[in-house]
Amino acid sequence: MFDSIPNNVNLDSDPKLQRALLKWQPDFLSWWKEVGPEGFQEDRIFLRTAIGVGQGGWANYDYVTLPEYRWGIFLANPRKADAVYFGDRMGEKLWDVVPGEFRKELRRLIVTQCDTEPASVEQQRLLGRTAPSLLDLRALLQVNVEEARHLWAMVYLLHRHFGADGREEAEQMLERRSGHADRPRILAAFNMPIRDWLAFFCFTTFTDRDGKFQLASLAESAFDPLARTTQFMLMEEAFHMATGEGGVARALRRTGELMRAGTDPRRVGALPFDIIQKYVNEWSSASHDLFGGEDSTNAATYFAGGLKGRFNENDPGKYADHKALDESYEAQVFQDGAWVSKRIPLRRAMNAVLLDSYHEECARIVERWNAVLEETGASERLLLPSLRFNRKVGLYSGHAYDPQGQPLAADAWQAQRDRWLPTRADLDYVQSCMVPVVEPGKVANWIAPHAKGIAGKPVDFPYVLFH
Repeated sequence: MFDSIPNNVNLDSDPKLQRALLKWQPDFLSWWKEVGPEGFQEDRIFLRTAIGVGQGGWANYDYVTLPEYRWGIFLANPRKADAVYFGDRMGEKLWDVVPGEFRKELRRLIVTQCDTEPASVEQQRLLGRTAPSLLDLRALLQVNVEEARHLWAMVYLLHRHFGADGREEAEQMLERRSGHADRPRILAAFNMPIRDWLAFFCFTTFTDRDGKFQLASLAESAFDPLARTTQFMLMEEAFHMATGEGGVARALRRTGELMRAGTDPRRVGALPFDIIQKYVNEWSSASHDLFGGEDSTNAATYFAGGLKGRFNENDPGKYADHKALDESYEAQVFQDGAWVSKRIPLRRAMNAVLLDSYHEECARIVERWNAVLEETGASERLLLPSLRFNRKVGLYSGHAYDPQGQPLAADAWQAQRDRWLPTRADLDYVQSCMVPVVEPGKVANWIAPHAKGIAGKPVDFPYVLFH
């Protein structure tokens, strides 16, 4: 087994860990075959496989069938810092083992992050049937195998550092199912169905970007194995986010070109601008909820203990105070007909600080999408909705706000909801556009072609060799 698992964690030197993973591996493969990508298990896919963290490249590309993909376990190279650099334990040596007083908190952080990885595979399992191009199909399957590798990476931490509790948590990762009535995934956005490629591109843009920011904050952790694991995961996550951003941009380009030519996108099976905006509204707001409450005692505990930092916490030019004891965060909430300033002690506001960094990056992405629209001559522009819009978690949950963040009465929200979020008719229409195209170099009518291929290969390269 261990010859087939690329790793830099000396798997072959720990017999107890070997036994635990040998027991878990068959269940993982059963899960993969049951709820992984449907219909492509026997095909040969041109995929990237992680092989190491040293010089000369960290991954290689070759054809592989999905069940034979080599899911590896890697820690990034040791960090320059050798001491905790934020919270109450600043100056202490980084931890190689889990401190007893933080065992519950670290397990909770790892389990919550780990649960998102198999969830996204389950959400996307049927999308290959309607891939708009062979290159898009290859991108989907690359995302899927890497999310499964991230599951392996986090399960390794559970097995290696949490004993029987960790083994039980690892088993439960394969028992929960996205959207299941009785055994759902932990976080709401990972129980939402992804029925079409526009949803997939919005998910990988917004929800995978939440993953980036969560992983980056965990990469600051004083628990060194967790920090180095998540740092390596970020290398793969970059492709997932680029897939989403590029996919939405290509859909917008196609729509903009049709509109410039005077063609209604609906007449030719392409995506109207208003539906794309609704999908952006839905997936961005669902992703905002993933950050948790803006005022959180758990967030304060994680920061104080050195378990989870801010985005780029170790950047010397970003934060002057790495203890965050004397500052506060100010939020505006609408109460009793007026805006009220709510001041939150900064440590308790760490979720809000991370969410602000995320929202700023998403705003830059929407600017790039609008530049695509401008290139096509279209007058329409996308809007990134306010952090108050459509929230189910945090300060703004339970209150109605429009996409600009202005308060609404509940009946006004219900009257306008269908202007802002996808309706059943919208979802059905988008599904009707999802005509599969698998001929190399060809692309579905609703989306513009790729500008370039993968790994130096041309766009019309045979990225999938069908069985």
